[in-house]
Amino acid sequence: MSDQSQNAGQEATPAAAPPAPAEAPEAPKPVDVGKIKAILEANDSARMRMWLSICSRCGLCAESCFFYLANNKDPKLSPAYKAINSIGKLYRAKGEVSREFLESLEDVIWGQCTTCKRCSMYCPFGIDIASMIAVARAVCYSQGIVPDGLARTTDNILRTGNQMEMPDEEWIETCNWMAEEYGEEIYGLEIPVDKQGADYMYTVNPREPMYYPQDVGMAAEIFHLAGLDWTVPSTGWDATNLAMFAGNKAVAAIPVKNMYDAAVKLGVGAIVITECGHAFRSAKFEGPYFLGIPGGKPPVPVIHSVELFRDIMRDGKIKLKHKFKHKVTYQDPCNVSRNGGLWDVGRELVNLLCEDFVDMSPNRELNHCCGGGGGYIPMGPPFKKRRMISGKVKADQIKATGADYVIVPCHNCFDQINDLNKEYELGVKVVSFKEIITELMVIPESMIPPEEDEEEALAQEEAMEEVSEEANKEASEVEGN
Repeated sequence: MSDQSQNAGQEATPAAAPPAPAEAPEAPKPVDVGKIKAILEANDSARMRMWLSICSRCGLCAESCFFYLANNKDPKLSPAYKAINSIGKLYRAKGEVSREFLESLEDVIWGQCTTCKRCSMYCPFGIDIASMIAVARAVCYSQGIVPDGLARTTDNILRTGNQMEMPDEEWIETCNWMAEEYGEEIYGLEIPVDKQGADYMYTVNPREPMYYPQDVGMAAEIFHLAGLDWTVPSTGWDATNLAMFAGNKAVAAIPVKNMYDAAVKLGVGAIVITECGHAFRSAKFEGPYFLGIPGGKPPVPVIHSVELFRDIMRDGKIKLKHKFKHKVTYQDPCNVSRNGGLWDVGRELVNLLCEDFVDMSPNRELNHCCGGGGGYIPMGPPFKKRRMISGKVKADQIKATGADYVIVPCHNCFDQINDLNKEYELGVKVVSFKEIITELMVIPESMIPPEEDEEEALAQEEAMEEVSEEANKEASEVEGN
């Protein structure tokens, strides 16, 4: 029987549509070798050539690296191995590499290094592997290869001037809000905006006005109580610089220029950086080079909050009810201590505030990175698991102190140690210097807000004084005539 007769009397079944052709995979972007060569040539100094040729594979850098120590001493995690197989290969190939190779570097240069520079302290030749990794990051960034979290913050800086794309108007509103809130605790408290000629211009991490506005309020309390002449700028207030860790120097120059321009325009005596590590490194040390400033010095002196708080407490501008009584330890942020030189200043401040301080071991410039620096925290969930694994070195350091509190003058360290606290059940509380100072400071009677009746009476008294002054002024003018 033919097929035709078998189907007689039946409704014809439409033929199945042929499957849609599978979409062809997107072709990988071509590598722009010219850009890579330009970056490599710009960094092809005698020092870079020496670093690439002089390494003796002694292994001392390996024992200094927390990634290596926390991962069963995997030789592929030694700093020398990471440098040789990233920037070393880029130079050997003269920039003529495949996209596949560049993509493989993302894991190494961002996922296995926080550019903390501890390894350079142990290298007998002083090879600065962090700086070499930074060049490799610049190469990858030029080809669009960068962790998403860092790419987002870099785009935000490019579009808005700050890493969290917070409008300047909201920043000012937050300052006014905090001045009102904290003015209920300290009479006369203000957050002066764009005050010309102030001694200090205070700059912040955008996460403070966005998520932790009390940080701004606490700083205002300290500055007001200490009698400082200070201000905040309406623009150029973001001290952070995650583009520096993304590998884009052109974008990294933007927040630094905004900050310097604001300080010069206002004629302030110094720029004060909030309790943030990499912001200090960017503003004081890297920023002038991003902008090509001759001599490598910022146009206005830059100081970290740790320095200013130390001066305030040392000079007795704020009195304490008593010293902090809990057992504390101190986290040396890499960009405040090792790369900023403030390890002793931090300890001096801790001892001015606390009666029971125990140091981590090792400490000061040799302290381990917390594991959250170099852009690691903003790289987000894809990198969190390894951040926790490599952070075990810091967790063990903290646990060995037996401390109840960890003082941390850096936002990235703050987040990382809080995460480690949960991961390894350390049972500690993580605090900033601002929190301890504002908890224990004595508010002079003259700064205690009056009760409502008193406030009303005070307002009447001030109004009467204004009337009297005005009358005297008019009288003087009459007499002058």
